[in-house]
Order: sequence, then structure tokens, then C-alpha cells
Amino acid sequence: MPSPDRAAPEKAAHHATALDLARFIDASPSPYHACAEGARRLEAAGFQRVLERDAWGQDVPRRGYVLRGGALVAWSLRDGDALPAETGFRLVGAHTDSPNLRVKPRPDAGTAGFRQVAVEVYGGVLLNSWLDRDLGLSGRAYVEEDGKLVEKLFLVDRPILRVPQLAIHLDRDVTESGLKLDKQQHMAPVMAVGDRSEGAFKEFLAAELGTSADAIKSYDAMVHDLTPSRLLGADESMLAAPRLDNLCSSYCGIEAMLRATKAGSDRPMVVALFDHEEVGSGSRGGADGPLMGDVLERLVLARGGDRETYLRCLSDSLCISADMAHAVHPNYADRHEPGHHVHLNKGPVIKINANQRYATEAGTEAQFQISCERAGVPFQKWVMKTNMACGSTIGPLTAAQHGMPTVDVGCAQLSMHSAREMCGSMDPEWMILALTEALKG
Repeated sequence: MPSPDRAAPEKAAHHATALDLARFIDASPSPYHACAEGARRLEAAGFQRVLERDAWGQDVPRRGYVLRGGALVAWSLRDGDALPAETGFRLVGAHTDSPNLRVKPRPDAGTAGFRQVAVEVYGGVLLNSWLDRDLGLSGRAYVEEDGKLVEKLFLVDRPILRVPQLAIHLDRDVTESGLKLDKQQHMAPVMAVGDRSEGAFKEFLAAELGTSADAIKSYDAMVHDLTPSRLLGADESMLAAPRLDNLCSSYCGIEAMLRATKAGSDRPMVVALFDHEEVGSGSRGGADGPLMGDVLERLVLARGGDRETYLRCLSDSLCISADMAHAVHPNYADRHEPGHHVHLNKGPVIKINANQRYATEAGTEAQFQISCERAGVPFQKWVMKTNMACGSTIGPLTAAQHGMPTVDVGCAQLSMHSAREMCGSMDPEWMILALTEALKG
């Protein structure tokens, strides 16, 4: 831990990082916006976008990235023309998606004098956390322009939707028996007063995009809470924000690679931000798909290597699967393993599970621990309470897909999968410092 004479400036630096994380999150209400914001930051540091459909040769940029929907893979290669087999990758993996409410293809609904939007629950949503919040709308649409399909991002960052809770007078048992919500019946937001109108949602979206409803051929639309991310607590020791799981790790991964690139590294570095982790990762942009392997192999081939070179690189690589971790809850301490309580502002959490819900093994655990020690960063270790089911991450998928040594880590948080979550304001900077050291490793 820092000495008293270092505490004040260090706290200021950590708060500056937390506030920058808040800006990243607020600019990223959907996975597509998260990738766009990540790409913007990368390009500001000199990274270039590379198209997957183009041929990759010796001229592939040393600092580059690819986009695939809501997924982004960026790399920073060491100087020199070759990527020798004895130099494996150092990689940070995270995900851009979060549990939320997503608009159905036929969205126009309503009853009892309200126009509503039909939504589908995406991922493991804490449904109650979406009640009585002012909600905006974001995503992407495919619009026909001059005979071509054009992808356009949209962001409606004003209160147009709300899921009103039933008054206690009409649900007298709620305080004793608990709130019971049906995903189909109770979660459709209201959008306006009036009768259901076929085509109303598409007309609204067209106006936002500056096009016609007929030109919109399809969309991926989702709602988001409009409360801005901000420091929390009398001493600002916490950060309250939506989508910390897992935009916090996405931000930390990008920032760590930018810092490691600036400092210089003998290792090729990669940050892979996947989509669809919250629903199993089984997609073209998910960790259980071919995206990362495709990019890594093409980088090796572009530098003059072959399949044998690529496989040798993987054997000497390290993947740091960065996702959020469960801090001990002050009101539910009995839900946590008593010998492995983790806390906010105590540093990165190394996540371990004997049943392989996390990919951490003794060797990779030791490697990340050494990275923390070299960076002067405190760390914690976490396991799930034995009589409770454990969640998972992209870590086991990455290890199984690519045979790559992997460690699962994360910042501690509360309210995971809520519309609004919280973490320590010191932890993002500590995570960045640890990841920077690991990437240079």
C-alpha cells in the first residue's frame, strides 16, 4: 500500500482514471458504441483500422485493429519485421455487452391508453433494477441508401422510455412476499400516451437517423439508463455507473495497451473485446467464435510465419481474461466464501474455480501475481462459496479454443447485472497498472 506522503497524489491519479472510465462508459450505451469509442481512442494514439476482407501482408500496421459488429481486436506488435515463434502474445480479453432490454423486430405494442415498446430480456438481467428509470435508446440500424446497405449507429440520450412499477396499493404483499416480475408481461416500457400505432417506433427511429422508415431495413436496438456515471460516497471512494460489467475491463484493457505501447515491449500485445458474453459467447463476434484466432494467425502469417509458427506462438502466450468480480456485500456477507472475501479498493481480484468456471491455473495465477507485485499493486484472490453455483467468463472458452495459458481477473464490484452498478474508484487504475505490466511481460 502507498505511504502517507504518496497517498494524496496517488488518489488524485486514481480518481482521474475513474472519471475517464466514466466518460468511456457514458459514450458506450451499446456494444457498437463501445467499439466505436475504443476505436476512437486507439486512432488518437496512432492505431489504424484494418478490414478483414483485405489481404494482410508485410504492410499490415504494427498498431492496428479490426471491428466485427460489437467486437474489437487491437494489436501492438514489437518493432522489427518478424514475429518469431519464441515470442508469444500477451493478450487481454474482455467483453462489450451487458444485460439489458432489447427491442423486438415488431416493436409496436400498447394497452390501456399507452403506447409501449416490445422488448426482449438480454442476459441475466436484475429486472427490478430497470423499473422507474428514465431510459434512452441506442444501437445500430441498416439503412438503404442509393441501393446500398449502410450501417448507422444511433443514440437517443434523452428520456423517451420508462418501465413503471405497480403501485404498492395494488400489490400489498410485495414487501412480504417479494417483487415478482414476468419478463413478457411486466417489462415493456411506455413510450407515449395514446393507442398502439403500427410503425410508430420505426418512424421515430427514422426521424432520429434523418431518413425514411422505408429505408430502415433492420436494427439492433436496446435501452439504457440515462443517469450519468459518477464518483460516489462522502470520500468519493466508489464509482456508480451502468455496464461496469464489463466496460470497466474493456476500458482497462485498451488503456493498458496504450500505456504499454508507449513504454515499449518485446512482446506482441493484443486486446480482444468480444460481444455476446452475457448469452454464452456463441457468435461470430463472441469468444466462442473464430474472431481472435483468425486475427492472431493472420498477424503471424503477415509477418512471414506459418501455421507451425502460429501454434508455437500460442504455446508461449498468456491471456488475461478480465471481467468483474463479486465484492463481499455488507448486507449479505453469508453469500460469500468466508475465507476469500474481496473488497473495493483493494486491488485486482484473481478468480479461481476448481470446476473450471474460470481458466486460472497455478502457473498463470503466479504470473499475474508477479505482474501486480512489479507494478506495486495490491491484489486479492477469490473463490465462490462451495454450496453456490459459480458464474463464468470468456477465460475457459479462450483456453479451450486456443490452448493458451489463461488467468481470470477482475475489479471487485457490487450490484452486478443491475442497470446501475458500483465499484471502487481506486481499482480501475490499479487494474490498468497490473495489465500494463503483464502486457509488457
